[in-house]
Amino acid sequence: MIVSQRTYDGANRRSVRASWRRRLLRALPIVLLTCFAAGAPVAPTAPAAPQKAADKVIGAWRLAYVEGNSPIRRVDYDHPTGLIIYDRSGWMSVQIAIHGERKAFPKGYANATEEEKVAAFDYYFAYYGTYTVDASGETITHHIVDYTYPGMRGRDNVRWFEFKDANHLVLIPTEDGKGGTINRKDATYKLTWERIQ
Repeated sequence: MIVSQRTYDGANRRSVRASWRRRLLRALPIVLLTCFAAGAPVAPTAPAAPQKAADKVIGAWRLAYVEGNSPIRRVDYDHPTGLIIYDRSGWMSVQIAIHGERKAFPKGYANATEEEKVAAFDYYFAYYGTYTVDASGETITHHIVDYTYPGMRGRDNVRWFEFKDANHLVLIPTEDGKGGTINRKDATYKLTWERIQ
C-alpha cells in the first residue's frame, strides 16, 4: 500500500495534537487545584471607603441617657425622652422632654393655669434648623431656624460628637455658660442617642 507524504503528515499531526490534548485535559485539574491551594491571586477589589461622619449621623436617634448638667441652665432630668433627626437634605430637628412622664392639664389646655403652662414649658424644649458636620474638628453645628425658647432664632448650637459604635452617638455641648467654650476634656454634660432602626 502506498501512502502519500501529505496524508502521512496530516495523520501524524492529528495524532500528535490528540496526544497533547489528552495530556492537557489530564493535567488541567491538577493545575487548577495547585493554583487554588497556593492562593493564586484573584482580581483585586477596591477597599470599602470609610463612611464619612456626615453620612453616619443621618437618621433618627432616640435619647438613651443624659450625663451631667448643662452649664447654660440647671436642668433636673428625670427619665428624659427625646428624638433627634438628621436628614440627608441638611435639615435637623430635636425634641426633648426633660421629664419622661409629664402631667396632663387637668382641665384641658384651654383652661390650664399659668403654673401648669410654665411647668409644661420648662419640661420640654424643641428646635429645628440646618446642620453642618466638621469631621476634623469632630463637631456638629445646629443652625437654629426656630426654637421653643424665644430669642434663639439664628443662633448656632455647637456640639462635639463621637460614636460609641454604629448605633450610639454622643453629643457634647461646647458652651461653658459664660459666653465661651469649655475644654472638651472638661466637658461633663453629654447626651447619648441610640439609632432608631
